Amino acid sequence: MTVALVSRQGRQLQRYNSCGSRLIVGCIPYKVKTMPCDPDQAVEVLVISSSKKRQEIMFPKGGWEQDESIIQAAYRETFEEAGVLGHLEDSLGRWRYKSKSHDKIHEAVMFPLNVTEELYYWPEKALRTRKWISVAEAMAECKHSWMKEALARLVTRLSSEDLVGDDPVTAPTPNSSVVYIKRNEAIVGVQTTSG
Repeated sequence: MTVALVSRQGRQLQRYNSCGSRLIVGCIPYKVKTMPCDPDQAVEVLVISSSKKRQEIMFPKGGWEQDESIIQAAYRETFEEAGVLGHLEDSLGRWRYKSKSHDKIHEAVMFPLNVTEELYYWPEKALRTRKWISVAEAMAECKHSWMKEALARLVTRLSSEDLVGDDPVTAPTPNSSVVYIKRNEAIVGVQTTSG
């Protein structure tokens, strides 16, 4: 059986706020190293290249559509653009920013995604590169100030947890499963559920 991996296209289902700003949702995919040498190196984040400027890095993000929850949109965008699955955590916040390509204001919500699986194939593999980097590298290289602020909030949240203690970092619960969201026999998104 062959399955086509495709990204959603078009804006006919796009959500907008009451002021006409496009609603965006995204994730900061991250992983915690089990044996970090240095507490500052305990967390790595996954960045992707922009589809237009491949040398510019960012976190996966895209439009929140009318036929999905904000959680489904976050999983879908991360799957389509970065090809990773994991456990979505509580929102890092909401930002308003000006789109560089369309000169319009967007409203974005960012979530942390604790990555449990990297896929070899994903819908935008031919359009984007992905790489794991340190938080310091992401702060230095990312050109989007609102994404840097979201990353700073994630670091603050994670620093309140014991990432480098005596206990090994525990993996997400084994009762989790991945639900593939299909439309016309093509996988268009993913959702992780706990059982």
